[in-house]
Amino acid sequence: MDKIIIYQVLPRLFGNLNKKLVENGDMAQNGCGKLDDFTDERLRDIKELGATHIWYTGVIEHATQTNYEKFGIRKDHPAVVKGKAGSPYAIKDYYDIDPDLATKVENRKKEFANLVKRTHKAGLKVIMDFVPNHVARQYFSDAKPKGVRDLGEDDVKEVFFSNQNNFYYLVDQPFAGHMDLYAGEKEPYTEMPCKVTGNDFFSNNPGIYEWYETVKLNYGIDYRNGHSRDFLPRPNTWLKMCDILLYWCGMGIDGFRCDMAEMVPVEFWNWVIPTVKEKYPEVIFIAETYDPAQYRGFIYDGKFDYLYDKVGLYDTLRGIMCNENSCHSITGCWQKLSGIEPNMLNFLENHDEQRIASDFFAADALKGRPAMAVSACINKGPVMLYFGQELGEKAMDKAGFSGMDGRTTIFDYWAVPTVQRWLNGKLTKEERNLRAYYASLLNICRNEKAISEGSFFDLTYANFNNPDYNTNKQYAFFRKHENECLLIVVNFENNAVKLKINIPQHAFDVLQIPEDDKLVTFTDLLSGKRFKQKMSCNSPFSVDVEQNDSVVLKFVL
Repeated sequence: MDKIIIYQVLPRLFGNLNKKLVENGDMAQNGCGKLDDFTDERLRDIKELGATHIWYTGVIEHATQTNYEKFGIRKDHPAVVKGKAGSPYAIKDYYDIDPDLATKVENRKKEFANLVKRTHKAGLKVIMDFVPNHVARQYFSDAKPKGVRDLGEDDVKEVFFSNQNNFYYLVDQPFAGHMDLYAGEKEPYTEMPCKVTGNDFFSNNPGIYEWYETVKLNYGIDYRNGHSRDFLPRPNTWLKMCDILLYWCGMGIDGFRCDMAEMVPVEFWNWVIPTVKEKYPEVIFIAETYDPAQYRGFIYDGKFDYLYDKVGLYDTLRGIMCNENSCHSITGCWQKLSGIEPNMLNFLENHDEQRIASDFFAADALKGRPAMAVSACINKGPVMLYFGQELGEKAMDKAGFSGMDGRTTIFDYWAVPTVQRWLNGKLTKEERNLRAYYASLLNICRNEKAISEGSFFDLTYANFNNPDYNTNKQYAFFRKHENECLLIVVNFENNAVKLKINIPQHAFDVLQIPEDDKLVTFTDLLSGKRFKQKMSCNSPFSVDVEQNDSVVLKFVL
């Protein structure tokens, strides 16, 4: 089975080449990337980087301050839209493509269908967002198929909860959010009765730090009655969400990244994922998860293929890069997973997290190299790359609503400087070198069965008292498949190191590596360098690793 390597990208930002950007600028001022910007050439570049899947983030129509009324799309009140462009996670119409991304708005669905075809032609699979927990406050589908009833259309609004309602209602209470309810309009935003806010905020006065632009969907849990579960008859929201998933599968989608999956009852996933896979067995489901206590439940009961490993490997590697953690803590990450490692999706950046190169994180893109080697190579599960990460994007800009926080904005019309240079063929030497590193590493992951299918052995415990190996700053492990072995060594120090790594007898036994006096030929798959050395539990293995770098040493038994 091939290892899944996901390239996450926001189409709104990807192809935008405008360099005269204005803070809080609208689309006319700042421009907007389009689906058509993903040309055959660009998709080929992404494939050559090592990707197997591309996650087009924010392609479903969401609330925005841009007015598309002339195209028959209802206008959103700016008081309940975050940023000029709006959050991709405040879905306005589950059945439509975001008009911002269309070269011709009236052809937006056809343009998306063509993008799916181009992506498949390039040898990549398509992942899209499924946002099941909440929708935009002014949700309205003008693109739903004939016969489909809109969310909330049949709700009984005189009760807080009914398992056939799609929303929760704060009866007799108007929306009274702590923000400017006019936001430049003549009339204020009104909502009566107020719906419960998306982040489980059960009062009618959400503040600016709540998900005030969204409303929570009702999956049959009565939050005012001890979180009691009422799943009979099957909640109407379950049926509507299933129909939405099947609709997009019919459009050729290969997988769904399910936003805030833990906020939706596992019983829903237990029903909907097998239901979808009965018709589309190859479609994968990825859960955005943050509670390790629920991991196994969402794999075994929820039927998810993969889960985010954020509270675990990501947090640990971030701590190491920021000199707040030690490499030997990586061992605890896989030990805590205890058998579900193949189901965990690893990453160092995504749209929610700060950029490695930003001043809020490591302030140096090179510090991401050893971390990425661990993230990509430590297990069989998927690994994800966020567009611009491979170029050292800093995201040290102030776009608008997002402010300056070391993240690439998801709320504003903006552009990504490193990606602009890549698209214009003007990458710096440092950016080209970093991209080459990522391409080498990710293609190793694709091509080496030792990584996609092989066994794993951690060498940390054998080197705690080793004066020639610092378990705070170095991490080494084996991956093996049949007669092919990889010894992967990473160095988080800001200087080159000459290491002597103890390899215990137990490693030879578990991995079935013969121990003799013969010289073994090693090839560093990252650099192409070759050398010969003996492997023995009686003498340390010598290897040089550059600062903030890694080696992937292949040898054949």
